[in-house]
Amino acid sequence: MRKKGRQVVLDTETTGLNPKEGHRIIEIGCVELVNRRLTDRKFHMYINPERKIDQGAIEVHGITNESLQDKPLFKDVADDFLDFIRGAELIIHNAPFDIGFMDHEFALLKQGIGKTEEFCTVFDSLVYARKKHPGQRNSLDALCKRYGIDNSHRDLHGALLDAEILSDVYLLMTGGQLSMLDDDDLSEGGKEQVIQRISSDRPALRIIECTAEELLEHQKNLDMLEKSSGACLWMQ
Repeated sequence: MRKKGRQVVLDTETTGLNPKEGHRIIEIGCVELVNRRLTDRKFHMYINPERKIDQGAIEVHGITNESLQDKPLFKDVADDFLDFIRGAELIIHNAPFDIGFMDHEFALLKQGIGKTEEFCTVFDSLVYARKKHPGQRNSLDALCKRYGIDNSHRDLHGALLDAEILSDVYLLMTGGQLSMLDDDDLSEGGKEQVIQRISSDRPALRIIECTAEELLEHQKNLDMLEKSSGACLWMQ
């Protein structure tokens, strides 16, 4: 059953570039959003791929063959992974890459799981970024710079770290204009807007209600607008 407003920001690391050549997933990282707010729920797992990792891939993510020897196989974590993502909208940067590997892993299980898009919807943040910022670089690093997100701790790719960074990028990129400046102004030395996460367990905001005198004064202003313009939208 899909939980309304639930999204999962997801990233994977792999042994290589193409699952059709036998490459496998070696790391999965997910963070949960509910109603566009980060929750404390995460899914993170390193996986033994039962094959060697390409040297080019190691140079990207830094995960070695030796470090995965004692890690579980995909079949051992598949149920927990499916429970975490099932029914959610998946937010993925360059979704065909990750979805291709996930579908390959599900097919290898031979359990009739089907394709990812049969039980999840998918939002490709790279496609969205290219439409929003045509002609510009839209890698995760480039988007962090554009939206003022500190990713200085990202020396290598990592599935959970990239999912956490992508959640910040997604919320800013889809949340409206950051300031009176456009993106080019921000990237050319304008004041950066640095995202600040607010604790999910913060106390509720205090609601300050109008006094009777303030409401009366407000009504007087509306009456004046109605008389001067002949049509006050707030009176309708």
